[in-house]
Amino acid sequence: MKRFFKILGIIVLLLVAYVVIAMLAFSKEYSCERSIEINASPDQVWSHINSMEKINEWNPWMKLDPAMKRTYTGNSGSIGDKFCWDSTSDDAGKGCQEITNLGYYGNSNGFVSSIIKFERPFEGLAFSDIKIEKKSNVTKVIWRMKTEMATFMLPMKPFMDGQMKKSYDEGLQSLKQISEK
Repeated sequence: MKRFFKILGIIVLLLVAYVVIAMLAFSKEYSCERSIEINASPDQVWSHINSMEKINEWNPWMKLDPAMKRTYTGNSGSIGDKFCWDSTSDDAGKGCQEITNLGYYGNSNGFVSSIIKFERPFEGLAFSDIKIEKKSNVTKVIWRMKTEMATFMLPMKPFMDGQMKKSYDEGLQSLKQISEK
């Protein structure tokens, strides 16, 4: 029994040490960037990223709660185009995303920038960009997000990074599928 408590004590000590080191050593700045090449014209891809409603057709987080309340305001495809969600699930939470800047340069390159305000399960602010670039026979899509993490969340940063990359890759694969139809 002594051996069990000794091992348990060592595990707890290591866990506490990791949390303290993470909170002191990890940067509060967090970003995630993923990209994909799509066998479709920039026009085809642009039609799936130029408004909050279109983004939500391939947004992986919309699958977390199909029954979540969704509200769209502003002019679709314009600065101020806004989407708010409210879910009873903490996986999806509550918040709003609003387009802050966008531009498309005729069958070539384009971008959509937005701000995301999270209310639940944690309050937070993030900035997201989706860029498209015409490459020879494909369109490259780059999806990026930046935020600042709360100190108490820093120990979760490595796990969050893995989940974010997985979600971004899933979303980009969905965008590829609908753009290549």
